[in-house]
Amino acid sequence: MLKSIGAAIVAMTLLSTATVVRAADFQPALIFDMGGKFDASFNEAAYHGAEKFKQDTGISYLEFEITNESQREQALSRMARRGANIVVMAGFSFATPLETLADQYPDTKFVIIDAVVDKPNVESIVFKEQEGSFLVGMAAALASKTGTTGFVGGMDIPLIRNFQVGYEEGVHYVKPDDKVLVNYAGDTAAAWSDPAKGNELAISQFDRGADVVYHAAGATGRGVLQAAADRGKLGIGVDSNQNGLYPGHVLTSMVKRVDVAVYEAFKEAQGDGWKPGTRVLGLREDGVGYAVDDHNASILTTDMRQKLEAAKAEIIAGKIVVKGYQPN
Repeated sequence: MLKSIGAAIVAMTLLSTATVVRAADFQPALIFDMGGKFDASFNEAAYHGAEKFKQDTGISYLEFEITNESQREQALSRMARRGANIVVMAGFSFATPLETLADQYPDTKFVIIDAVVDKPNVESIVFKEQEGSFLVGMAAALASKTGTTGFVGGMDIPLIRNFQVGYEEGVHYVKPDDKVLVNYAGDTAAAWSDPAKGNELAISQFDRGADVVYHAAGATGRGVLQAAADRGKLGIGVDSNQNGLYPGHVLTSMVKRVDVAVYEAFKEAQGDGWKPGTRVLGLREDGVGYAVDDHNASILTTDMRQKLEAAKAEIIAGKIVVKGYQPN
């Protein structure tokens, strides 16, 4: 009996040691984009995915927050030199430095979110933002009493135009004659971290008759949601569930599952299941959607949700095709 117990203890000790060794051998890393990891939006979704991995596995991750454009290449190179097995980049702006650095560090796995880089050691994860934006556009049209809604984008780039056009398609699916006001915070990376600018743009849209405004602007969007609350209007959040920022004044949030993308990338790399190539996540893959919780259940009514769910099913079935932004 004692021998059996002793053998079991030895076996458990060896297993525990092996687990520690495997954990020590695996080092993930995450680089945040402009706006900071607590932007309550895109970066924070990435942060939550990394934190869930840390909680589930006990493995810490390296991290860095970009504060200016010159840091992108330095941060990528530093993570690879520090021995990161996988480096996840939250943002399309890492594409250019990654094109070069992926070749310099062929043994490092890289994951870029919101851009496609075709390299043998790179996985690209992109989302069908237009599909989720279509649904919140429908919600905006259903909630609007003025027939005018708004959209505030961060940096004026094709990616954010995809949010805008999907939103417009959703609004006009419900009410073809409704007006959609559109403004962008800027054309540089500073457009992601200027809540005052977001507040100013949203107020201008409310003054022009909008009563619901959707933002796709990172930390700048906080100003949009604050303006909606201050004016007694409705805002729509993005990327993360922002319903709780101003309860009762956030109609819903277009959720983009960046958290899941980061978590799965880490887990797959840890378990040898990681593969290079491009992964596209839309409504069918549960990569995008809209948020319902206690903060917005009274304003995103049951009737509205039923209409959104019906449209969601038709998009997944291919009966509704959301085109999104089509560059010339």
